[in-house]
Amino acid sequence: MCKWTATTAGLHSDLNFAGDFPSCPFTLVCLSLLFLASSALGGCPPSLVQDPLRMLAQGSNCSWTLERHARSYNHLEGDVRLRRLYSANRFFLSIDKTGKVDGTRRKNYADSLMEIRSVSVGVVAIKSVSTGLYLAMSKKGTLFGSVMYNSSCKFKERIEENGYNTYASLRWKHRGRQMFVSLNGRGKPRRGHKARRRHPSTHFLPMLPT
Repeated sequence: MCKWTATTAGLHSDLNFAGDFPSCPFTLVCLSLLFLASSALGGCPPSLVQDPLRMLAQGSNCSWTLERHARSYNHLEGDVRLRRLYSANRFFLSIDKTGKVDGTRRKNYADSLMEIRSVSVGVVAIKSVSTGLYLAMSKKGTLFGSVMYNSSCKFKERIEENGYNTYASLRWKHRGRQMFVSLNGRGKPRRGHKARRRHPSTHFLPMLPT
């Protein structure tokens, strides 16, 4: 059976098992504590690991907490998102079947729906769902749609202070400076070496498709 004692420092348990489980008036609690003691408790907050009673009292579920924690990070390797990249200049980035990169005002334009896949931490590949072409940047900073996925299709994704994302070529730089995906005020792509992180033309909001 279970015998519970209290101390002035707070509640703690003195568990002794004898006989069948049904004889324990706190069977559910006892089994829960056994499960917690026998598991590795990986990822649980240290304060809760040290105080399992507090964990139970607060209704904590470490597996659920870990799952939620993992989903809150968009740069984990293997993560895939369907988004439309909406620029601060109010254009949606698109890649047509000829490989032309452009901006469009049309919210539900098929060529603007992108699959954004994390290929490593903080690095993504961007592919048009309708055309199957990958967003790529040449050595000269020109954006184009690539049939094959290669190192020119990798972009460093960063969340800026204003909440927008920027995408800089992982492979290419211009005189040591990063080259960014950018759409100008007319919705046309700018050469990467002419874009700067602070420019609104390089800022994109990954919007959920509707």
